[in-house]
Amino acid sequence: MSLQRTYTKSQLEELIHSQLENLNAMNDLINILRHQNELLKNANKKLKEEITDFKERQMKYPMGRKRTS
Repeated sequence: MSLQRTYTKSQLEELIHSQLENLNAMNDLINILRHQNELLKNANKKLKEEITDFKERQMKYPMGRKRTS
């Protein structure tokens, strides 16, 4: 038993238009994700630099031991 369905030209055009809208929406989301990814990379790079600077400052100025009386 075949469940073949036939579509009119109008139905096919509507289906294709809907698929095109979905593709455009997915493309927009991908672009947003790419932008967010770049922002995260930059934030991580800056944080890594700040941590490195902090560690270097800690090494240059170590805390002395407290003297006990």
